[in-house]
Amino acid sequence: MSELTDKKVLVVVSNRGVEQDELKEPVEKLERAGIKVTIAAPETGQVQTLVGDWDLGEVFEVDEKLSEVRESEFDLLLVPGGTLNADNLRLDTDAQRIVMSFAASGRPVASICHGPWLLVETGLVKNKTLTSYKSIKADVINAGGTWKDEQVFRCPAENFALITSRNPGDLATFNDAIIEELSH
Repeated sequence: MSELTDKKVLVVVSNRGVEQDELKEPVEKLERAGIKVTIAAPETGQVQTLVGDWDLGEVFEVDEKLSEVRESEFDLLLVPGGTLNADNLRLDTDAQRIVMSFAASGRPVASICHGPWLLVETGLVKNKTLTSYKSIKADVINAGGTWKDEQVFRCPAENFALITSRNPGDLATFNDAIIEELSH
């Protein structure tokens, strides 16, 4: 995995509401592989995670404000879920700018659970096939995407790879797919 030590992943989250394991587990796996991970949120300080969209989870430090991110410096964008997190991100103009920049430049985006709401909001699911938490299936379809009920799905259509997964139960497979993508 030495080829991964020069890779950089940007994780975009809101300051409150990201599903704890959907942030913690990918970040830990990527860092163990030698990948530099940067957590960006609307405000400096901390990210308060939630467990099951309800109970308070762990707190993580913000590395950069979304408004100050230079997305061209990163190899992959990770958008974790959590209902509150995803709903806030999809309305955040900086998060929208970042995901659109990744797609326009052909760099991969990985998103789990409710995270694809950001891609729905920006129009980036049109002509893409993806999976997500089942409650946003209709949003994906209404935005012109095709929804699949699979642990992880990689779609190369529209000139950028989109790796998606359904929920925290799929994290091991999702994390492996991200590592695989960065290995190319």
